Amino acid sequence: MSQLFSKANREALVNPLNLNNPIAVQVLGICSALAVTAQLEPAIVMGLSVTIITAFSNLIISLIRKSIPNRIRIIVQLVVVAALVTIVSQVLKAFAYDVSVQLSVYVGLIITNCILMGRLEAFAMMNKPWPSFLDGIGNGIGYAIILVIVGFVRELLGSGTLFGLQVIPDWCYEHGYMNNGMMTMPAMSLIIVGCVIWAHRAYNKELN
Repeated sequence: MSQLFSKANREALVNPLNLNNPIAVQVLGICSALAVTAQLEPAIVMGLSVTIITAFSNLIISLIRKSIPNRIRIIVQLVVVAALVTIVSQVLKAFAYDVSVQLSVYVGLIITNCILMGRLEAFAMMNKPWPSFLDGIGNGIGYAIILVIVGFVRELLGSGTLFGLQVIPDWCYEHGYMNNGMMTMPAMSLIIVGCVIWAHRAYNKELN
């Protein structure tokens, strides 16, 4: 058990949550962070989907890495990811159809996510299955954390709701408060992501 959660394995899981966050530090996966964060629910579902796909694609590629010819390794990685994306997409359509509609084509585009392909190439192809699995979970959760923060801010300030439920009381509107319609636009998500990156680097001085 101690070997399963050795220092190296713990770092593979924990570092992407903060010091090596895929969005805040590596600036990867920005496109989907801008596209699916107008509301909190699709942001959470997208984050969970990427976490599941990244973890299991890392695991599968690590298991078969020694039998993959180097010249076709990218093709093999894409096939594995495409199969997992298809499974996740079908599960969403079966059990969370409304969210699936909100996410639109972005679930299918997970196959081109820079975070996912980067971890396969940089980590899973060179490490054992268990550390690769932990690395996938860590990077997926690190990605999801940023999406949840951006989705929370955009839905709260843009619509006055969270998970579609009104949280800003009516008396605020009666006294002149207005929802910020710009928060529903993709441009504002870019600004919020920039603010998150700034705050993250201000807190983690060692990154500067």
